[in-house]
Amino acid sequence: MNGFQAAIGLGKRELIRQVRQPSRIIASVLTPMLIWIFIVGGFSSAIGQDNTDANLTAYMIPGVASLTVMFASIFASISLIQDRHDGFLRAALISPAPRWSIVVGKVGAGALVAMVQGLVVLAALPFLGVQLSVVGVLGACAGLALISIALIGLGLGLAWIVDSSQGFHGIMNAVLMPMWLTSGAVFPINDAAGWLRVIALCNPLTWAHGAIRSSVGMVGIEGMPTGLDWLITFAFAGACVVLAIAVMGRASRRV
Repeated sequence: MNGFQAAIGLGKRELIRQVRQPSRIIASVLTPMLIWIFIVGGFSSAIGQDNTDANLTAYMIPGVASLTVMFASIFASISLIQDRHDGFLRAALISPAPRWSIVVGKVGAGALVAMVQGLVVLAALPFLGVQLSVVGVLGACAGLALISIALIGLGLGLAWIVDSSQGFHGIMNAVLMPMWLTSGAVFPINDAAGWLRVIALCNPLTWAHGAIRSSVGMVGIEGMPTGLDWLITFAFAGACVVLAIAVMGRASRRV
């Protein structure tokens, strides 16, 4: 069987599964938006309101969009555990389709859904004074898609290690929430304390947020070469997908 045909078939299955579970989609968008409302409601004057780039209300939108993508990616990754318990994963692994087609199918479908959900959040930017262009929207789409690809790939790798849905949620939150909080999603890292800025610069989500913000005309990561944020974001996504494929290839005996 052609690997790409298998990946497309598995991707369609994942899309149908996620569309039939609208509660997950609603939760993925509503929870980050509530966090945004509460934070900007209490700290909207912390870094000023005169400059759009310094406006916390608008500044947080890309970070909230990535948090939406994060939740959607967790839901997409956990489907691997469900497939294992239902016996579908065993059937997929003993089929003629290559192992990587399973990863590509799940990552492709999950990234598409997550990107659309993230764009729903980014749609608030024009109402906050940020002018969007076609190129900017395309850049934001690419940034959100790369974040989702990376997080789903990471999640699929961890799903092989953790055989419990509850344990998987706990580990993913323990890994991803600190990454999100130290990535400049809430406050700019350009004026952060030295130790926090070092941690942020080592965090691949920081560069993904910088790429999205620069695409929509906001301030990215100051003092860094142009294009470095996109290079690191692409590398992060690629590394996580490779990790998932490698783990699945070695761990297939567990199914």
